[in-house]
Amino acid sequence: MQELIPKELAAAVPPLYATEDEAEPIARVKLFSCFNGWTWLVTEYDPESGEAYGLVKGFEEEWGYFSIREMEEVNRSKGFNVIERDFCFEPKPVSEAR
Repeated sequence: MQELIPKELAAAVPPLYATEDEAEPIARVKLFSCFNGWTWLVTEYDPESGEAYGLVKGFEEEWGYFSIREMEEVNRSKGFNVIERDFCFEPKPVSEAR
């Protein structure tokens, strides 16, 4: 199974709450599911807890916290990548990544 945010990538993502005062945070990682059309733009991440923060585009578009560990567990339980990382994604302001 694909590791959604490997250690070398996690090192480039600011910790939780680090960008809360930024008017235009940078999306560092893009995750997506081709099964439900959801997208997660990660702006902050805590590798110890597996918690991330960013823009979630699902039924609605909203900012929030989500668990990378839970996403990886879904992938393991299904036996394939339900949620994947966009390997071609380059960090950019969230307004451009939308």
